[in-house]
Amino acid sequence: MKYLILGAGPSGLTLASKLKEKGIKDIIVLEKEKEAGGLCRSMNVDGAPFDIGGGHFLDVRRPDVTEFLFRYLPENEWDRYERDSRIDLKGQIIGSPIEANIWMLDTDTQVEYLKAIAEAGSVSGVPMPEKFTDWIYWKLGKRIAEDYMLPYNKKMFGEELDSLGTYWLEKLPDVSFEDTLRSCLEHRAYARQPGHAEFFYPKKYGYGELWKRMAESLGDCLKTGVAAEKLDIDKRSVNDEYKADVIINTVPWTDLKEIKGADPALAERIGRLKYSSIVTEYHEERLDTSAHWIYYPDEDKEYHRILVRHNFCPGSKGYWTETNLTRYREREREHFVNKYAYPLNTIGKNENMTEILSAMKEHGIIGLGRWGEWQHYNSDVVAERAMTLADKLYGEAF
Repeated sequence: MKYLILGAGPSGLTLASKLKEKGIKDIIVLEKEKEAGGLCRSMNVDGAPFDIGGGHFLDVRRPDVTEFLFRYLPENEWDRYERDSRIDLKGQIIGSPIEANIWMLDTDTQVEYLKAIAEAGSVSGVPMPEKFTDWIYWKLGKRIAEDYMLPYNKKMFGEELDSLGTYWLEKLPDVSFEDTLRSCLEHRAYARQPGHAEFFYPKKYGYGELWKRMAESLGDCLKTGVAAEKLDIDKRSVNDEYKADVIINTVPWTDLKEIKGADPALAERIGRLKYSSIVTEYHEERLDTSAHWIYYPDEDKEYHRILVRHNFCPGSKGYWTETNLTRYREREREHFVNKYAYPLNTIGKNENMTEILSAMKEHGIIGLGRWGEWQHYNSDVVAERAMTLADKLYGEAF
């Protein structure tokens, strides 16, 4: 075929759908699971949708993306929300991000946190450090680092935080001591939300319904239950069965069992790629909160975040937790293990990926999306990147 797409998550599905929209029919999408959707799949648990990959929402900030996706799940089938995310800080619930909401804490803690921010390297003009742990202290100061940011990130990413770089944190908003002080004096938040400040979520379904419908529209182009295990980069073939002019990979490079034709240096680079795994677990209790999700730095709790589904999924009850697989203790609850949850932004990863993608592109193989590019992209971002790639492929200018 002309295009062979590995993986039917949001990036693979969007790319195939956009190419079909342009009249290109010579496409095959391979998906190892029985259902399409990747991390954005939804299941029915206790009579309501459960997003097995954790919290996934459609950000409102990319109108071209939402307009395209609404063709598959129309806008009138979505609700729109203003984000309500919170932090459980030693039993006290405050708003997120923390620097905008320390005014919700007791006066003594406010004073300590304000002193920490005033002394933080990000406020006093110290250059951003290269190691992640150093960055945590640099960003908001010692007290907030040790009360919140260090324990939370250890729970989410694992104990070896210094294996992570800081290049991926540049998109976070700057901290203003003046605005933080003003928020304490006026008892209201000043900082902006870092992402998903407003989002869409389906009225009657889980988020996976969008990708399910998109997958159904592909018809025979989509082949589920077919794992891409062997990639021959010289022949541009997969499993010695499928061959294409161009292969677009959206699955984790590390999940390919064999890459034939790759030189040892390329194989070694792929072996350097790291990721974290999470477990999502359902709890039937209804929480007395209007929050959409809550962060938990408390190291005595194994999970790092809960998502309160009855606050964004009408008619449902309960909540689900997200827990790093290394911390999870299995019990008799409905749960799902996501081996590939977050690509880890290790030191040197971007340079490593540049070499991998460049070498693959020389063979007509393109990496796309969270796993093909090994970047922590949300679903709206990978959809946008897939739409852009479809335009380039259509113009044969990739």
